[in-house]
Amino acid sequence: MYDGGLVWYVGYGSNLCAERFACYLAGGRPRGAARWYAGCRDRTPARDTAAVWLPGGIYFAGRSLVWGGGIAFYDAALPGRVAGRAYLITTQQFGDVAAQEMHREPGGATLDLTTVLETGRDELGRGRYETLLYAGERDGYPLLTFTAPWSAADVVRRAPAPAYLAMLVAGLGEAHGWNSEQAHAYLADVPSMI
Repeated sequence: MYDGGLVWYVGYGSNLCAERFACYLAGGRPRGAARWYAGCRDRTPARDTAAVWLPGGIYFAGRSLVWGGGIAFYDAALPGRVAGRAYLITTQQFGDVAAQEMHREPGGATLDLTTVLETGRDELGRGRYETLLYAGERDGYPLLTFTAPWSAADVVRRAPAPAYLAMLVAGLGEAHGWNSEQAHAYLADVPSMI
């Protein structure tokens, strides 16, 4: 089992926005969202953040009970690059964030990262955000994210709700220093944007 203590969680959707991601760590309800998050057992803020790029693309699909509209999923097989934001957190926090993304209660058994670190992928279930992906390393710590087990070609695409889109635009500005026009231009190229 990985015991490095810290990992980089990479957000590419609403978690690009630090205010929104903080609700996964400390608990709370993000602005514009319908759901309250329990937070992690360890509510310590991320030790560091960094703008990162992942190979592949994102697409919007499904229907969010939190935001309404489609939500972002990552597909490494798509062409292009994905603008992300990495948060340096403990492995326990990563497990608690993953549990909340999977609509489970945080604080359960320690999430075993062995398979994802050895093979690059670990499917913990068939639901959205239940597939862990390894995306390399930064400063000696693994870059990890979650997505759906299916590919972009397997689902019907759906445009995101305005509140969700606003979180992405804000997060792209925070993480990558983009203005609103740059963020909207990047998102306009995402499949299923209307």
